[in-house]
Amino acid sequence: MLVAANRFEGSTVDAIAPQVGPAGVDIAYQRLGDPLAPAVLLIMGVAAQSIHWPDPLCNALLDCGLQVIRFDNRDSGLSTHLSDAPVPNLHAVLAGDLSSVSYTLSDMAADAVGLLDALEIEEAHVVGASMGGQIAQTMAIEHPTRVRSLCSIMSTTGNMTVGQPAPEVLRELFSGGPVETREQAIEQSLRAMRIVGSPGYPIDEDEVAARAGIAFDRSHDRVATARQAIAAVASGDRTERLRQLQLPTLVIHGLADRMCDVSGGRATADAISGAKLVLIEGMGHNLPPGLRLQLAARITEFVWHVERVSLR
Repeated sequence: MLVAANRFEGSTVDAIAPQVGPAGVDIAYQRLGDPLAPAVLLIMGVAAQSIHWPDPLCNALLDCGLQVIRFDNRDSGLSTHLSDAPVPNLHAVLAGDLSSVSYTLSDMAADAVGLLDALEIEEAHVVGASMGGQIAQTMAIEHPTRVRSLCSIMSTTGNMTVGQPAPEVLRELFSGGPVETREQAIEQSLRAMRIVGSPGYPIDEDEVAARAGIAFDRSHDRVATARQAIAAVASGDRTERLRQLQLPTLVIHGLADRMCDVSGGRATADAISGAKLVLIEGMGHNLPPGLRLQLAARITEFVWHVERVSLR
């Protein structure tokens, strides 16, 4: 039985894994659960931090006997920010000029593997959301012995013909102008959830506002967000490499996702042999309260199935 202290909550303290991976970056993380239990590594996306994995979802995984690690990618939260890197230029990157790219998804995947090294975890069930799904896919491709299973949520393959935002979404998201203050960060998060959230599952605006405030207090770095975004674009199309994967894979995508079209999830599942595709009506590009236990149940069922099969 888990004790209260062994739960994810707003006051959960971050630890720092120093100088991990080939780049020697510091990675802030939270790790709970039995260290001998199957490890689930949660990877978030652009502009998101470890705390954007909702506590109830994480605690549901713990309740089912799993060990859970969530962390801040480089350039987010309390992990290393590459403040001396070139100024990112998305338009140039889209035109093929990669001179402003500081790193790629391969580097971010290597950071995650470095964290596993620091925690002395040989392999993990890797779960990624949005860009985190792309990082998880890259881990599976480039570090296959460290990935016991892959779960890609509301993500895509890197093929620019699939998984793209609805044409008006980016314009709507950034219509409020640059964010400089805590209050502006909260308002932007609320606006974003209204635009790309799940129409079938209401958001808790108080929760969204509180998390946005905590995220701002932990780290506010607009340029870092742009560096992450161009890293994803510069990493290119993984489709052919995904076809070579031979590992258990679960792909989850919302049919109402306006930020990453469902074609991205379908393409991911089509590329990976034996992948299971779960499409959810009313789910957009978030992890809303009404879906968290369902998502946790699907991840848990998948992980324990992989564990049982490996024992046969």
